[in-house]
Amino acid sequence: MRSDMAGAAACLYAMKAVAELGLKKNVVAIMPLAENMPGGASYRPGDIYRAYNGKTVEIGNTDAEGRLILADALAYTAENIKPDYMVDIATLTGACIISLGEAIAGLLTPDESLAQLLFDAGEKTGEKVWRLPLAKEYEEDLKSDFADLNNVASGRKAGTIMGALFLKNFIGTTAWAHIDIAGPSWFTKKRGYRPKNATGFGVRLLVEWLKNCPPSFME
Repeated sequence: MRSDMAGAAACLYAMKAVAELGLKKNVVAIMPLAENMPGGASYRPGDIYRAYNGKTVEIGNTDAEGRLILADALAYTAENIKPDYMVDIATLTGACIISLGEAIAGLLTPDESLAQLLFDAGEKTGEKVWRLPLAKEYEEDLKSDFADLNNVASGRKAGTIMGALFLKNFIGTTAWAHIDIAGPSWFTKKRGYRPKNATGFGVRLLVEWLKNCPPSFME
């Protein structure tokens, strides 16, 4: 659980850094926080719930729980904050660790300009990201016979892409990028200036990105 909350922690401290640096940017951070505890009221495989934006989701895997509150956060932000764009950062999938290891985060976005800005910020700060495809061919794999969506695909293939494609259903028309930090949020050994265990990955990346966003992104 200390690793699972790394995305929210990165958002919190990125906002703290933005304030302390005096960056004149209009930024809002939304952090969906939930106690991840077993109990009699918890959902079960096969349950169906209605998300914030009205879409119904079948629970195919109870361990894919983080994307459920993240999806509601994205839908809430798109509807109520109405930002020009959204960037979410989360320890979403173990599959991203298999793909990119501990040193690099996964980046998934349909927006070319946003992808380049985030990649450049990663190269400058050392908090590197690598773009993975949001393949439309896989969208069918998230469809459910009983709801609008399943929270996982039927198989184990392309897990990181599937997680991002699930989230894509909750962004509306907002320009959006998803950063999967399952690997670099927690190191099994010291790497450079980053210690073993929690790394704080994402704070430098987000702040550098915000510092260098052109006016067309921020107005």
